[in-house]
Amino acid sequence: MTALRDVGQWIAGEWVHGGEWRDSTDPATGEVIGRYCEASVATVQRAIDVARETFETSAWRNDNYLRATALSHLADAYDARLQEVIDTLCRENGKVRGEATFEASLIPRALRFAAGLAMHNFGRVMETRPGQQSMSIREPVGVAGLIIPWNSPAYLTIRALAPALAAGCTAVVKLPHQAAQSAALIAEIVGSVADIPKGVVNIFVESGADGAKLLVDSPHVPAISFTGSTATGRAIARAAADHLKRVGLELGGKTPHLIFDDADLSAVLPVLEKSCTVFAGQFCMTGSRIYVQRGVADALRAKLAERFRAVRAGPAADPQSHMGPLIDKAAVDRVDALVEAAIAAGAKPIVRGGRPDDPALAGGAFYLPCLLEVDGTGLSIVRDETFGPVQTLQLFDTEEEAIALANDSEYGLSACVWSRDVDRPIRVARRLHAGLISINSWANLAVEFEEGGFKASGSGRLGGLASIEEFLEYKQITQDFIPHAH
Repeated sequence: MTALRDVGQWIAGEWVHGGEWRDSTDPATGEVIGRYCEASVATVQRAIDVARETFETSAWRNDNYLRATALSHLADAYDARLQEVIDTLCRENGKVRGEATFEASLIPRALRFAAGLAMHNFGRVMETRPGQQSMSIREPVGVAGLIIPWNSPAYLTIRALAPALAAGCTAVVKLPHQAAQSAALIAEIVGSVADIPKGVVNIFVESGADGAKLLVDSPHVPAISFTGSTATGRAIARAAADHLKRVGLELGGKTPHLIFDDADLSAVLPVLEKSCTVFAGQFCMTGSRIYVQRGVADALRAKLAERFRAVRAGPAADPQSHMGPLIDKAAVDRVDALVEAAIAAGAKPIVRGGRPDDPALAGGAFYLPCLLEVDGTGLSIVRDETFGPVQTLQLFDTEEEAIALANDSEYGLSACVWSRDVDRPIRVARRLHAGLISINSWANLAVEFEEGGFKASGSGRLGGLASIEEFLEYKQITQDFIPHAH
């Protein structure tokens, strides 16, 4: 059992407590599992000041070997406490154990990749004309403000923090109150690594957005990395424009599955189900839109409905649970209202899902998966991010129609193509407007490659070689010299 924590703000390697205390709860039971101290604006300003001073005065920004070593040691520290990370995600985040284990497993890998990035921050030198030498060097921008969502707090913190640290930035990290216990564990693990100077990583927790707004508005935080909703991302981009600061945004998604007649349904069906129920659909790449070619539509509809009806919702403590809860009961009400509105507008419920009847689950925020058949892309349930275990199903006849349906969305984070044809998957993938295309799979992420979206799904990339670019500035230095006479 993970110990209960009273969570403050982690600033300059110490806990700071100075705000209102509130409860952290388990979304599967409603049980209080700890407390957190609401960050004040003054506390967040202190975190910014500490991060700025540490950037200016410590060796961190200039010593890439120190950073590479520290990131490698941080990966080791996470390896040693991975079970605690998993337990905390299960209890605070509501993930079933397999999902929490997958999230936690990405963290050491991302840190070790970032350690390599820290050692490969090369520039260029060339003689631009006789007697003149120019060099281009890359320097860290300064303090990075990292605004992290609650749905995968352990990994998404590291996904942004690791490249920021590799670049030589210091950081102020905002985590939401639903992830306060995860924030505490992150701080403890970071604080256990002696190579990371105090003040390089500072963490605060809040239930609102005042601290996050201060990060965006502060002239001393030149880089912002945000993962969250498209609406909030747009607001951040507008506010950050006043200081012309660099902003990386990974925003909402509406992932389509394009299932062609020659797809292997035995491979498709379990992945379709999981793409809806992983994290209870609270995932930016949730497979929320199914487009299926008419020849296999009847078989897929019947078999997927059968799988949905067999999904067992429950807490992570129950090894028989297939799917955990939503983050809170307000989320259940929101998702249910969206489904009801869709049905009223003409969507046909194949599997209604909704709140489970089991009285043992009454204390939690559970919602069984829902499958709706639609005709057209005009309904809100098709166009807007639901952030819950809801899928829509629509038929198509031709490849051109499938591509058009998939692209008829403001989002472009990810997409999936299912076909055993040799040529079709790549041909279709090249025409889809999305940042991650999975062929005969779903959300096939790799920390070694760039992750991000097209259109309203964001800008910039995290993961891969490009992730460090979000946190670097280029500087050109040119020097005239007297060449040797020949």
